[in-house]
Amino acid sequence: MSWMQDLFETYEKCQTIVGQIDEDENNVPLLPICHTTQKAQVEVVLDEEGKFRRASVVPKESSRTIIPCTESSSGRTSGEAPHPLCDKLQYIAYNYSEVGGTKRSYTNSYIKLLEEWCSSPYSDPKIHAILKYVKGGTLIADLVAANVLIAGKDNKLLDKWEKTKDIPTPRIFEVASSQTDIFIRWAVEIPGSIQSAVWTDRDLWDKWIKFYLSTRTESDVSYVSGNRCYPAEQHPAKIRHDGDKAKLISGNDFSGFTFRGRFITPEQAATVGYEETHKAHSALRWLISRQGYQKDGLAIVVWATSGMDVPQIMDDAVDLLGLDTLPEGKVANVPTAEEIAHQVNKLIAGYSQKLDVNTSVIVMGLDAATPGRMSVTYYQKLNGSEFLNRLLDWQESCAWMHSYHFVTAQDESNGKVIRRPVQFIGAPAPIDIAVAAYGSRLDEKLRKATLKRILPCIIEGQPVPRDLVESACRRAVNRNSMKACESLPHNTKFEEALLGAENQNSKEAREWNKTLSIACALFRKQNYEREKYSMSLDPDRKTRDYLYGRLLALAESLEQWALNKAGENRETSAARLMQRFADHPYSTWRNIELSLVPYKARLGGQSIKRQRMIDEVIASFNDDDFLSDKKLSGEFLLGYHCQREELRKASDSNHDTEVDEN
Repeated sequence: MSWMQDLFETYEKCQTIVGQIDEDENNVPLLPICHTTQKAQVEVVLDEEGKFRRASVVPKESSRTIIPCTESSSGRTSGEAPHPLCDKLQYIAYNYSEVGGTKRSYTNSYIKLLEEWCSSPYSDPKIHAILKYVKGGTLIADLVAANVLIAGKDNKLLDKWEKTKDIPTPRIFEVASSQTDIFIRWAVEIPGSIQSAVWTDRDLWDKWIKFYLSTRTESDVSYVSGNRCYPAEQHPAKIRHDGDKAKLISGNDFSGFTFRGRFITPEQAATVGYEETHKAHSALRWLISRQGYQKDGLAIVVWATSGMDVPQIMDDAVDLLGLDTLPEGKVANVPTAEEIAHQVNKLIAGYSQKLDVNTSVIVMGLDAATPGRMSVTYYQKLNGSEFLNRLLDWQESCAWMHSYHFVTAQDESNGKVIRRPVQFIGAPAPIDIAVAAYGSRLDEKLRKATLKRILPCIIEGQPVPRDLVESACRRAVNRNSMKACESLPHNTKFEEALLGAENQNSKEAREWNKTLSIACALFRKQNYEREKYSMSLDPDRKTRDYLYGRLLALAESLEQWALNKAGENRETSAARLMQRFADHPYSTWRNIELSLVPYKARLGGQSIKRQRMIDEVIASFNDDDFLSDKKLSGEFLLGYHCQREELRKASDSNHDTEVDEN
């Protein structure tokens, strides 16, 4: 129960923001206990006497509504479980069945619950007005008269709207799939009262909480706090999103027999306090919505129990810095890769001022094996300093130069907003690692499994799984079979060519360049404890695999240079033979070298400098390393990438006759 205790503690420290609805409608607020949220489609305004004043369709962007709930109604899927105030027509309209409602009407149970609240010491004039109006039974008629709902000639609500050119589509059909299934929220206008909306009235929240807790008489010892409290009979759902029915804690052996244990009642297994479970689940729901990663049903969230912001482990350097859009909006202000790396280190150092050894940071992973059952798949609790050190170590040990991110900027010449490529130095995001390792084979199941395997590498400092590294390296080497990815996690549409990419308009080339840099990062991480590879070209490095990688980059650049000069747009021999080169470097190099002869002749004296560089690399091999045809390791990709980047930098700085495309 430590995870629940941590979430409960987080809720208690964030009491000041309870009930604050974010500007982003998708973000779930931190809810008061005994409350949940729903998306309302219609808002009804009453006066203090319970008379109808007006109604309107609620826009989707402001539909999130905080409503009182009971333990049964908060997780209802079917059956009779009314919310005490705001609810669907099925619960609050007496003539629901007469106007086309296909479900069973539960208006009587709604009225009974609201009457009990009204007759308690925790009543309020607003709920009296709502009760009086609902008992009048004119809700649907009033909504039809106000043109909020649309009825047919038979006085039944229309199932759907037939679009015509002359009549615009009623707004209700833009926000609801069925008129009979809409959710109603109330506002009561009382003279002298500033707050008319019941879903934002904090006094009303408190009155419902006091009333509902007063109806509970049983008590037991909670396994979370050790104190005696009202035990929870049911635990909240909607953890990952509004439609989520999976629960972390459940005990329904009374029907269906989802599981059989050694106990007669759920209380014999464990008892959790009602307030504790609601606060813990509300905190978890809020954290996942606000700062969690969600994909394929897997949710990963990182938070500090103090409520302070923490850097997110599922982000890469560009995402950590929020560089999707430049603050100044100018193309000239795109930061360099080195500047981004420095800013990330500075960002993490800034967090260290707030997250010290006395602050706990939690990393939690959730997944549901079935629609109704959820499990904690990963849980680690660290102090703030330890967490930041682990994250910084990951960003440094798995770092490489990447070029697959784009930022939104403004072109100074014409004022147009464009997408500009940005290079960055840092660790790739876990989802990008999964795509680089498996490509088109990455289905939902494999993606979740891969992300779960990467988490311990970041948080616990465990080695990157060897098969992930090898798979990414194989895909980077197998250049010819690279297929355009249908759903890349970042930047699926590009307006500008990727810096340093051959065949720059090709999706395959962009994906391959991304896979290449991520494979280099993973190989560097795998060997980080033994040897710290430089991310820039190391001319003093004489290892066989590194030198062969440099050779391939030099040969490719020479041929690409000649092809560009002749206006030819086709793949180079080096690119075409890359996989064969990785398996049999010496014998393949002989073929590549022979293929360069006509291109050298085409370039004439301009190729002398490049040929000299090739000769210098060959001369750097030790003993018989050059003649060995043994398969190359992932280190050859590092040499290839570094040499290619060095050529690009030289081309950018010199602007001489040797215009390299690599």
